[in-house]
Amino acid sequence: MPTARRSRTIAAAPQAVWQTVADPYHLPRWWPHVERVEAVKGDRFTEVLRNEERQGARPVRADFRVVAHEAPRRRMWEQDIEDSPFARVFTLVRVTVEVEPSDDGAVVRLALEQGLRGASKLGAPLVRRGAKRLLTQALDGLERLHADTN
Repeated sequence: MPTARRSRTIAAAPQAVWQTVADPYHLPRWWPHVERVEAVKGDRFTEVLRNEERQGARPVRADFRVVAHEAPRRRMWEQDIEDSPFARVFTLVRVTVEVEPSDDGAVVRLALEQGLRGASKLGAPLVRRGAKRLLTQALDGLERLHADTN
């Protein structure tokens, strides 16, 4: 199963970073392609995703559920794949965020696991490379967002 990992020290208070990553409504501010978040109820939420590369493409909805929430250190959410357009390619999409204090701010570790279905498994190296790029962009977004809080 392709799994991508990235980490970075963000020069911000760990609690401030945690508040950002623990609130799904903040995802559009730092997670790539998320236009908005809707239907936040308990441990469930819906991301409305945009595709910047396909001009005129309609937004796509992706439903998620939080599967681990260990404040203020670790949060994990999984996409509801079954009966979605993503089911043709994926068996699993899981995001893990960890925040740890450091002398320089907060160490943020991101992981993106993507289980591939059928022939899609042949594209695992490409999927992993794209996931690494996505996680780097997410860390860039967190860094930009918290640059003003120093």
